[in-house]
Amino acid sequence: MTSMLERPVDQENVRPALSAREVEILREWLMSDSKSEVATRLFLAPATVSTHIARIRDKYALVGRVAPSKAMLLARALQDRLIDIDEL
Repeated sequence: MTSMLERPVDQENVRPALSAREVEILREWLMSDSKSEVATRLFLAPATVSTHIARIRDKYALVGRVAPSKAMLLARALQDRLIDIDEL
């Protein structure tokens, strides 16, 4: 019999601790054609959007759920219910 400490972590259920602003930027980017478009809508510099996206990717990687592409980030956001397919 194994204890709770010995059980492997289910990587699919581990969510990164994204801030409210990171979630907002991620959602906007997933529904946009470009980071420049997101920057304009949210009154940010494009580099700021890129920095947020990079941090979001890092946070997913830290919990073992890498997302190196926009498609993978979309999949993660759908899995974590940060965005609904009907919103796209």
